[in-house]
Amino acid sequence: MDTIINAFFNIDIMRQAAPLLLKGAWVTLQLCAVVIVLGISGGLTLGLLASSKNAAVRLPAFLFIDFFRAIPPLILLILIYAGLPFIGIRVPPFVAVCIAFLLNNSAYFAEIFRSGIKSVSRGQTEAARASGLSPAQTQAFVILPQAVRNVLPDLLSNVVEIVKLTSIASVVSLTELLYSANMARAVTYNSSPLVMAALMYLVVLWPLVRVISRFQRGLSISS
Repeated sequence: MDTIINAFFNIDIMRQAAPLLLKGAWVTLQLCAVVIVLGISGGLTLGLLASSKNAAVRLPAFLFIDFFRAIPPLILLILIYAGLPFIGIRVPPFVAVCIAFLLNNSAYFAEIFRSGIKSVSRGQTEAARASGLSPAQTQAFVILPQAVRNVLPDLLSNVVEIVKLTSIASVVSLTELLYSANMARAVTYNSSPLVMAALMYLVVLWPLVRVISRFQRGLSISS
């Protein structure tokens, strides 16, 4: 038992690693803020395009969504960061992660938004148009608010997955939380920094998980 505690829960090593891990956590929070905004914005745009009645607009959006949902984000990240230099394009680690997450997460958010838009009855659109609203106003003030409410637990669940997925940024040497914890592990020859990083993820994500569960219960009761 003492061996396990010393290897995974060494308080002294955690204390020494704390400044490095806090810097990594700050980079992770910045990364999450950027990629979540990019993913939601891109996903909403794609979701609207995929819901269009115009096949020339709808089909390319579907192809984009299916293509980038099928590609593992880690492979996409390595292609952008390590592949583009072969054609003379060098991308900084932070930018490479943002581009990879934009392409991948936009596809997932788009499918969620599209499902939400489809869940709103056609009668809502017809009633809004009959009241004099333009198609854009109908979408913005009638359809989208209801669509977002219907898929809010899915949107929040995807946000949680994005936060966890940011750990793959360590493969391009971005000094986020996991990379910092792994550096501390290599220096101290002890796994306690990795446990500390896991606890920091838990502190950030557990409240959000509880919020998602509450939303899901509320929606199941209201339905």
